[in-house]
Amino acid sequence: MSLTLAVPPIQRSKSLHEQTYEALRTSILSGDLPPGERLVETQLAQWLQVSRTPIREAIRQLQKDGLVTVDGMGSLQVASISVADAAQLYDCRLALEQLSVAQACEHATANQLRQLEGYVLQAEQLMRDGPSDLKVMQLLDIDYGFHRLIAESSGNRWLVTLLDQVFDKMILLRVQTTRHNPEVLEIRIEHRQIYEAIAERQTDVAFEAIQSHLHASRSRVVSDLQQQISQVQPDSEG
Repeated sequence: MSLTLAVPPIQRSKSLHEQTYEALRTSILSGDLPPGERLVETQLAQWLQVSRTPIREAIRQLQKDGLVTVDGMGSLQVASISVADAAQLYDCRLALEQLSVAQACEHATANQLRQLEGYVLQAEQLMRDGPSDLKVMQLLDIDYGFHRLIAESSGNRWLVTLLDQVFDKMILLRVQTTRHNPEVLEIRIEHRQIYEAIAERQTDVAFEAIQSHLHASRSRVVSDLQQQISQVQPDSEG
């Protein structure tokens, strides 16, 4: 592991364990520590300028979060999402977000609809500007904000909580796939269709639009993961 990245800020107002955990979690979820990256306690301690004790405590918490795993050799690494995991996460999203859009059609406020439209317009502008690593991360933020706002617009706080848990698990998947192929993230047209259906209070249309969007996204992501695996396997066999 080569830690040439900018050191995440450590705020002394929190416990060293909490600060270390948050710094590592942020680095994983931002992709600075990518899926499959080997984690060595001594290197992490040197990078964050802390002792190995808070590093161990932080890693234990990250393992509970499912963000760090142990490989067959006993080495720690940033978790990777398998094809099966990806498919199952999308199945969960599909079940939850169908309810999300249906209730949003009933309960979304005028202000929430304006915010949803804002996300759509931002994505369309970024796509017109052309691809870049920074824009991919911005599109990921827009995608998350759009879907979470729909859940909030449903008025069902339990739905928001459940979706947050799924979104947390999907962040690794998003980093893993978009770094390899930014084109897996197609939100411009699909998000507009969902937004317009919600704005017009057309529950059936919104229901079909979210189904189509998530099925298409699932297909793109699973295909990309399978391609990544097929590219790695010949090297491992050789």
